[in-house]
Amino acid sequence: MGACTPVSRGCARAPRKQVCRIGSRKPRGGRRCGGVGGTGAKGRGPRSCAPRTLAAMAPGAPGAPGGRSAPAARHSWWPLLLLCLLPGTCPLKAANAFKPNILLIMADDLGIGDLGCYGNSTLRYSMLVVLGVPERRGYTALNDALKICKPPLLVTTSFQSPPPSSRGSSSASSWRVSACSLLCSTGMEAHDGYRALQWNGASGGLPENETTFARILQQQGYATGLIGKWHQGVNCESRTDHCHHPLNHGFDYFYGMPFTLVNDCHPDRPPEVDATTRAKLWLSTQMAALAVLTIAVGKVCGLISVSWKVVLGAASLVLLFFVSWYASFGFVRRWNCILMRNHDVTEQPMDLERTTSHMLREAVSYIERNKHQPFLLFLSLLHVHIPLVTTKQFLGKSQHGLYGDNVEEMDWLVGEVLNAIEENGLKNTTFTYFTSDHGGHLEARDERGQLGGWNGIFRGGKGMGGWEGGIRVPGIFRWPGVLPAGRVIHEPTSLMDVFPTVVQLGGGEVPQDRVIDGRSLVPLLRGAAEHSAHEFLFHYCGKYLHAARWHEKDSGRLWKVHYLTPRFHPKGAGACYGRGVCPCSGDGVTQHSPPLLFELSRDPSEARPLSPGSEPLYHMVVARVGEAVEQHRKTLSPVPTQFSLSNIIWKPWLQPCCGTFPFCACGQDGDHSET
Repeated sequence: MGACTPVSRGCARAPRKQVCRIGSRKPRGGRRCGGVGGTGAKGRGPRSCAPRTLAAMAPGAPGAPGGRSAPAARHSWWPLLLLCLLPGTCPLKAANAFKPNILLIMADDLGIGDLGCYGNSTLRYSMLVVLGVPERRGYTALNDALKICKPPLLVTTSFQSPPPSSRGSSSASSWRVSACSLLCSTGMEAHDGYRALQWNGASGGLPENETTFARILQQQGYATGLIGKWHQGVNCESRTDHCHHPLNHGFDYFYGMPFTLVNDCHPDRPPEVDATTRAKLWLSTQMAALAVLTIAVGKVCGLISVSWKVVLGAASLVLLFFVSWYASFGFVRRWNCILMRNHDVTEQPMDLERTTSHMLREAVSYIERNKHQPFLLFLSLLHVHIPLVTTKQFLGKSQHGLYGDNVEEMDWLVGEVLNAIEENGLKNTTFTYFTSDHGGHLEARDERGQLGGWNGIFRGGKGMGGWEGGIRVPGIFRWPGVLPAGRVIHEPTSLMDVFPTVVQLGGGEVPQDRVIDGRSLVPLLRGAAEHSAHEFLFHYCGKYLHAARWHEKDSGRLWKVHYLTPRFHPKGAGACYGRGVCPCSGDGVTQHSPPLLFELSRDPSEARPLSPGSEPLYHMVVARVGEAVEQHRKTLSPVPTQFSLSNIIWKPWLQPCCGTFPFCACGQDGDHSET
């Protein structure tokens, strides 16, 4: 699901998350924890697994590593103390010594139930093992995430799609956008039925005035790289202006897809991009052609008195109509499924079989090139979004078909990246965070069965504005020697929190000219704070507020109020089968008055709605959350939408192209890697 771009402001349906731990790496041959399971799969029950949570330590905090090598720093504090006695040296060293490398890894459409430490026991590998988490007792961790993948990580920059209006004009951070973020604050929220960009050659995208965390870290002396999915737009007015490009939003290196994986990228899969519109256009073309043919036959048979000029004119109009839409929809793979390095297209269309190896090579190369300076690497994975492109090495290896194979390949890829961190001596100076942009895609199915992920005990999935299955995602942190291993944090947090967290770790400051919905996780990870800084979180589907949650800190109770819920199809199902994702409004949703109320601390599956008869505090809770919603809405202001029809349609003059347009075609340029 993808790319989502993270934005700084906050009208967001905030992604919420509970922190999962990480610790020292486990030997390769050790027992694996985790896996993915299809619906009804055997052996799916909760499994004991020992997550090791890490508490993050702020730059300069007591016990933080003093330089690029923490162990060495522990034995050299006397020389450092003497140096600090020299006028002017301490501030400079303090500024440089506590800037960790930051590795952000975001999966696309990964269900929280697909990992062993979240209750799955049927996959051979688990990111938790790769990240060095030993097996222990089960734990809970969650993230309130995006509803639709934008740039899966860029969304971090705006983390999660918020409402139609926004507070400010700049995005907070920037991780994957397939991801996902304060989309409404940037204008990147559902509009006219569109919930994500449809073309590389469209003019919509992340506005230039957004402030991403990549830009802030770049100003702090960091090398900033994005490898993987972007899906936040490319150009505005010409093929080369790159106004929405990652390099125009704080990244100094980009390699990956400016778009996102879709079925159209695979020549043997059914169409996905605007498939309904495409089908209507094709039907209209056939009907018009049949009408012209009927007139021509009538003319030949003398049944219709009309000039041949009229017949030829009508035929020309039908042909023009066909060419006008087939020029885009007939070549979706060539226009959208491309790879870029910085501003240059390197593969068009991309070779899916080689994409994973390209991404891994680029990530490892980036780490090696920048190991002598602080770096931010945002690895915005294409896994595990359909069409689930998987290399032969992993095909048929899991118990859960193609999806399980793809998850195991992702697990291997993440492990190789972490190996590169360790082999370059950066393990103790690198803050690592693994998550997903939102829950598993329940509607992703074919004739063989389920293609999307498993969301465990939680109801709903990707694209659903309020149900827990769509907004709970893994949250795994690692920073050996700094984050205490073995901690599990059961607090509601948000993907929007990545922005202020990363900015603080990098020594920067969040913008002061707008409302920032995210809160730094540093105090929570360090153990300096007992509770999440979020009392309320608001969950949007496009521009529609579907639900809100209240963390009553005094009692520890976690309440959830639903104002709108999608209507599942068929009735009694757990998703909107027959559609790509559930709708946000209209006939596809149910409006609840009075709203539905759940107590998540006792009913995380949202199976038992409360009523005034079953819950004495019902009216008080609904009223308190309603007040918070009203206060929240007062902080929002309208912004230009990026998903209007004029911004969403394909424009040939904006299409990225290698070669001469429209004859765009090129293959990967070997092992070349730019510094």
